[in-house]
Amino acid sequence: MDQNSVSDHLVSNLEPIVTIIRKVAQSEILPRFRNLKSTDVSCKSSLDDPVTVADLAAEALIASELSALFPKAYVVGEEAFEKDPTILTQVAQSELAFIIDPIDGTWNFANGISVFGIILAATHFGKPVFGLLYDPLNDDYQFSALSVGKALHISKSGQKNTLEVAKPKPSHMLNGLVSIHLFDRMLRADLSYALSDFNRITSLQCSCHEYRLVAQGAYDFCLSAFLKPWDHLAGSFIVQQAGGYARMLDGSEYSPNMRQGHLLTANSKSNWMYIRDKLVAIL
Repeated sequence: MDQNSVSDHLVSNLEPIVTIIRKVAQSEILPRFRNLKSTDVSCKSSLDDPVTVADLAAEALIASELSALFPKAYVVGEEAFEKDPTILTQVAQSELAFIIDPIDGTWNFANGISVFGIILAATHFGKPVFGLLYDPLNDDYQFSALSVGKALHISKSGQKNTLEVAKPKPSHMLNGLVSIHLFDRMLRADLSYALSDFNRITSLQCSCHEYRLVAQGAYDFCLSAFLKPWDHLAGSFIVQQAGGYARMLDGSEYSPNMRQGHLLTANSKSNWMYIRDKLVAIL
């Protein structure tokens, strides 16, 4: 199948896909929110990079259910990658691959902060064709697919609204989402200084909701510190489907197999270019 055929196939199965995500949220994630024991949380790369039993259970169930719904698909999850980083290499060779972040914003989740989500991206030989950003607490989601040609917000009741990024604006009025603490310590002072020219810079510590904010026009750009496809692939795709622009700082297209560099996603190409010019010498 070509990209559009794969996309159409996913759109025709949107309801069962969302049913899987809802089922996982209700059975594995929400019952554990603000109900975790100390033994339910462990650390991965550092003390502020936790993983919980909810992450592991949610990923296992999503992967199992998606594999049953799409038997020929290749399914990759964040937590499985932690055990075997080589599993991402198969994405670029797969006609249909799913990339899952079972709980994006795990630090928030583990600390009882109500800003976390489930991210699901689908690719056709490494190219994004589908993205979904789901909020378990409000039971709504942003969604787009290549063949749909636009990004949508779907409410809990099923109401659909088209998403549009913010209009281009003067640089001093731009609002951005940047997790400065995730960048190398040697870069943070210069990065903070460069970003001080903009109106508001903050971080939700949750890519799911940060991309949602850009896609709905509340914020103007977001910048990645690391290239983790489960964090960025679906969100940057949805922002572009909502009229935005996303590229690596060197101008190349982002792909899930990239490991070096920084992805900048903005409300317009003109604002992207201005922000890139402010940052490229630093990063």
